[in-house]
Amino acid sequence: MPIYEFHCNQCNNSFEQLIMSSDKPFCPDCQTNDVRRQLSVCGFVSKGSGGETVSTSAGTNACASCTSTSCSTCGV
Repeated sequence: MPIYEFHCNQCNNSFEQLIMSSDKPFCPDCQTNDVRRQLSVCGFVSKGSGGETVSTSAGTNACASCTSTSCSTCGV
């Protein structure tokens, strides 16, 4: 059973909620069902054969001079 992130259109609250297959999400602050599901960010750490960190979650950047989040030069 996944935990989803939602944003309430009525009170502007952002929250997470465990949703079963037939459940309808509701805002825990104002109890409305006028909510929209947010796109969740996925995080991960990839280890190399020697245990070193090869890359980390999407959106992080290992190069101070680079704005890319995917680069074959620095391995991010």
